[in-house]
Amino acid sequence: MLITILGPTASGKTPLAAHLAAEIGGEIISADSRQVYRRMDIGTGKDLSDYKVESGKRKGERIPYHLIDICEPGTKYNLFQYQQDFQKAYDDIMARGRQPILCGGTGLYIEAVLKGYQLSPVPQNPELRASLEGKSLEELTVMLKELKRQNGSNMHNTTDVDTAQRAIRAIEIELGQQGDMKHEAFNMKQTPYVIIGIDIDRDLRREKITRRLKARLDEGMIDEVRGLLAEGIPADDLIYYGLEYKYLTEYVIGRLTYDEMFRQLEIAIHQFAKRQMTWFRGMERRGFTIHWIDATLPMQQKVAQIRQLTNI
Repeated sequence: MLITILGPTASGKTPLAAHLAAEIGGEIISADSRQVYRRMDIGTGKDLSDYKVESGKRKGERIPYHLIDICEPGTKYNLFQYQQDFQKAYDDIMARGRQPILCGGTGLYIEAVLKGYQLSPVPQNPELRASLEGKSLEELTVMLKELKRQNGSNMHNTTDVDTAQRAIRAIEIELGQQGDMKHEAFNMKQTPYVIIGIDIDRDLRREKITRRLKARLDEGMIDEVRGLLAEGIPADDLIYYGLEYKYLTEYVIGRLTYDEMFRQLEIAIHQFAKRQMTWFRGMERRGFTIHWIDATLPMQQKVAQIRQLTNI
């Protein structure tokens, strides 16, 4: 059985997954679309220190994790690749007799794994990209919604199309699922699962987001972006990743002042968390059962609730 822990940003998913893993002999598979990139650490919130648990049976031990730091910045990792990488990690964990725990906030990745979406690799379409160049995000979003309606697709929402580049890629993928353009699909295995959701009050979530943003800026998030640009990664590629990398890159290259960057980024993260919750509620409407746990409970109480639900 696959234990899945989901929730909006700043809800405390990773520490809970790590403490649970420490008690039940688990390993964590990340479900975060940006933590796959190496050297994009602070901005993606990897918080690798959370994987070291200082209590319980495995005190001081680092919990094994998967699908973090697996590709280079500037590349365009996608859902099709994630399904394949997840399957390899899951099979490896199970073969060693360990308990897999899927943990993250990218609802599209989680749903594609749990539902076993049959996806195909869709190559870039230069002619399509040229025809869409110059269109606004709003125009692209309208086009994407219409394609989704035609395809009966749940594969993209605004969580994943917050820049024009990402919207164009989403349109490319939707068109790639139509008619003669279809490509050979990856046969995703389905496995029994239980879903745990971290239920955090909106005001508390907003407070934690703002506090965490300030802390990450103090920890060197701007220098992280400067370093990536210094490596030769194009600014547009970093902007493509959205949120922290979009606004910090625009600050570093002079498009925004510091105050504009902070204000716009703070608002964008709050909106992102709201969209995450919208996706999770949509999963419930699509037939998924999510067992919600109060984020403010003591850690051991949350772990105990999950163990009771899963009989592990």
